[in-house]
Amino acid sequence: MLSTNNIQSLIDSGEGYNVEFKVRVPSKVRELTEEICAFANADGGYLLIGVDDNGQVVDTNLENDKRSVIQGSISEISPALHCELYSVNVGNKTVWVIDVPSGKDKPYIFSGSIYVREGANSQKLRTAEEMRSFFQECNKIFFDHIPCHWFNIYTDADEQMIKDFRTEAKLSPSTPDKQIFENLELFTENGTAKNGAAMFFGKQPERKFPHAVTRCVLFKGTNKVYIIDDKTFGGSLYQQYLQAMSWLESKLQVAYKIEGAGPREEIWEIPLTVFKEAIINALSHRDYYEQGASIMIEMFDNRIVISNPGGLLPVVAKDFGHKSMTRNPLIFGLFTRMHLVERVASGIPRMQEAMREVNLPEPEFHTEGMFTVVFKRQIINSANYDTANGTVNDIVNDTINENEQAILNLLATTPSLNASEISKHINKSLRTTMRYIKTLQDKDLIEFRGAPKNGGYFLKNDSNLK
Repeated sequence: MLSTNNIQSLIDSGEGYNVEFKVRVPSKVRELTEEICAFANADGGYLLIGVDDNGQVVDTNLENDKRSVIQGSISEISPALHCELYSVNVGNKTVWVIDVPSGKDKPYIFSGSIYVREGANSQKLRTAEEMRSFFQECNKIFFDHIPCHWFNIYTDADEQMIKDFRTEAKLSPSTPDKQIFENLELFTENGTAKNGAAMFFGKQPERKFPHAVTRCVLFKGTNKVYIIDDKTFGGSLYQQYLQAMSWLESKLQVAYKIEGAGPREEIWEIPLTVFKEAIINALSHRDYYEQGASIMIEMFDNRIVISNPGGLLPVVAKDFGHKSMTRNPLIFGLFTRMHLVERVASGIPRMQEAMREVNLPEPEFHTEGMFTVVFKRQIINSANYDTANGTVNDIVNDTINENEQAILNLLATTPSLNASEISKHINKSLRTTMRYIKTLQDKDLIEFRGAPKNGGYFLKNDSNLK
């Protein structure tokens, strides 16, 4: 039974994969039972009745007859599922808790359907075929839920990743790490961390999961004959997302539009938001059981292709773009808590809309075996913009991104800085800064002079300064 402190901690952490708030019991109690069934088919969780969507305790009272109706509705779940229903005082108000275990006899069926927790929402599987296909493909065991015996989150986790998660999830600084880990259900029943915890918070999870990496390849031309750049990014899944985005930004064409005295506007050849959606989708939904392939980001002269192992689950394929189902609910839930996933099944429509808004072809999707999304490229040049009346004052070299330009400007005023000093000035990690430096060296724009220990970087010319 949860204590008052436990309840307050759950409320502070907000709704998510294992927690659902209800202001009151809905008029149709079956809606509550659907949520309970979804928790049982996932990793268990808590329904807190008497808490609104903003985490405010509003107080509620469940009479005996109402509690009896709830228990009666739960009894309709098959196979039989035992849930605890009890009240807890929080301040001077009452919160009712329905404590749902992770069921031992999945799948659980309510009114002829299976409900499965997906991030902070529940999804309904409507037919027996969908039910069989889903649990057969997932082997009833999600990869991110498997015990990870080599990972101790208290000693092996990346401290910066935990800080980033706290910040992006807007968690109270006073909530202990241990309480957050427990609320996020990062452990199995016997206290062992799950694979998802290791991949999301571990320092170098690729040491044990060598396939759980993101590879970025730049090709010359439109085929795979000549490779210009080839990088493989490991680390936590969130770090892979950041590194992949940084790599793309360093390769994509971008123009800077300045109107009057206002700040300059970045105009990317393809909106960055579509890549954010595609990469998070790949990291969240890929088949981690498939160890012979990794997430791939391939850039050609005419297109960018992002692919991940594992085609669509059958239930999603039938309603593509409108229904979502993940192979990795723990990982998906953690990305959701960081607000990198807005709504279930909304990623595909958002990518399509973002491309339409800038008059680009909608992305192409291929869903068999590998899930692949293809973005067609365009060429940015000054002819794209109306320069009449001086409304556009500057279109910079489209082969240099903003961070590389910042390094060029920095070295123009402060030459001989080393990589560590440059990283502090541009507020990027040393690893990311080194990638920018390598790109600028490859473009023959900067060079290193002096001894390895005390030398620094210098401009080779000033033709790219703005």
